[in-house]
Amino acid sequence: MGSAKKSSAARTARIEEMRRAEQARERRNRILVVAASVVVVAGLVAGGVVLVQTQSDDGGSSAADDAKSAGKFVTDADGVRAWKGTLGREHVTKSVDYPVTPPVGGDHNPVWMNCNGDVYEDEINPTNAVHSLEHGAVWVTYNGDAPEAEVEALAAKVRKTPYTLMSPVDGQKDPVVLTAWGHQRTVTGAADPAVDAFLEKFVQGQQTPEPGAACTGGLSK
Repeated sequence: MGSAKKSSAARTARIEEMRRAEQARERRNRILVVAASVVVVAGLVAGGVVLVQTQSDDGGSSAADDAKSAGKFVTDADGVRAWKGTLGREHVTKSVDYPVTPPVGGDHNPVWMNCNGDVYEDEINPTNAVHSLEHGAVWVTYNGDAPEAEVEALAAKVRKTPYTLMSPVDGQKDPVVLTAWGHQRTVTGAADPAVDAFLEKFVQGQQTPEPGAACTGGLSK
């Protein structure tokens, strides 16, 4: 019992530390945005800017022909499926054909979905959500088979946890899925001990390609 209380206290302290760090990053980002805006305006006044729009051979904004990341899932002893293979990290503005739903990584949109305990009632663009995974977020998803009570309980848990986001994904096979960069597992609901275990391990976990990157300042819908 004492060990469990210590673990819970440590997790709470880590979440509060992430909240403080996120707030500090947000303040720094605002300063950088203002400074960058001043530079851009000065450049426009000084000489003008010519924007040349070019299209790539595949049409630029069309869906990627085949952006699937090579690899496969291997299930660990704790029930977590780990992706063994390549996960691209290029920024793209077109759709990406991910090999699994929800995706566990790969090329993604330059803008992330806000993931500071954000709960989305509608489906979100997976290319934005994958960028959130790159920042160390855990993405909680559910389909139409998930009981409404479980969805509400999971949403309450997400709202209290920085570096998480939640949304429906109708195309996924299982009712409730937890996803981090390169890792995924199904759970039965909010009371499933695997939920807390997954959050503990993968929120800003060792798998994070860009630890400490922002989970605010992106898209909110």
